Amino acid sequence: MSTDVTTEENRNGTRASRLPRWSKPLIALAAVLALLFLGSRLDLVPGLGGLFGEETHDRTGPTLLESIQDLDRYEAASGNFQVVVDLEKDAKYLPDAIRGTRTLYVGAGTVSAYVDFSGIGENSVQVDKERTSATIRLPHAQLGKPALDPERSYAVSKQRGLLDRLGDLFSDNPADERAVNQLAARHIGDAAKDSELTARAEKNTTSMLQGLLRSLGFTDVKIVYA
Repeated sequence: MSTDVTTEENRNGTRASRLPRWSKPLIALAAVLALLFLGSRLDLVPGLGGLFGEETHDRTGPTLLESIQDLDRYEAASGNFQVVVDLEKDAKYLPDAIRGTRTLYVGAGTVSAYVDFSGIGENSVQVDKERTSATIRLPHAQLGKPALDPERSYAVSKQRGLLDRLGDLFSDNPADERAVNQLAARHIGDAAKDSELTARAEKNTTSMLQGLLRSLGFTDVKIVYA
């Protein structure tokens, strides 16, 4: 009965076993996986993260200016917000250890409040004959879109099932954080609506316009938000 394991004689006359040919690729693959696993674990040990001499190169191309827009508005206030997003996605009929993700994410960003001056016309400004009294009618302040700050936003923890981890190996963007970023921006926008940010913006706009017109000789300046 023949086997795949062959033997050969050495100089001392003894016979040594030789591994089959199909075992060599398996040994090479195991060695590569061991190096990858070791490289990923070295970052967890202080002082060993730079053992392989990792370097970072920025090969980003030039930034292109796509468009320019004139802003006819006065940004009078800005609010800083922070929210802790706990996003969990489950799969039906499968345990979380097999399929499912849960991300704990701290999102920090700003929301600006502004007054739009683009709609101001002749009827929006009333001045008396002596040019000492002025009344300006403005629209109410509005909120801008939430802008997340990447320097202050970070993921606290990520839990992924086995199938999700395997999917990240073949994904162009593993552990995609777009979902938590969008959710954080939405919560920050809702918090800005419940805050007094627009009221503060109208107050600051009133102070700015009153100071400007009084410097031009007006003594009575009234700002009305309609």
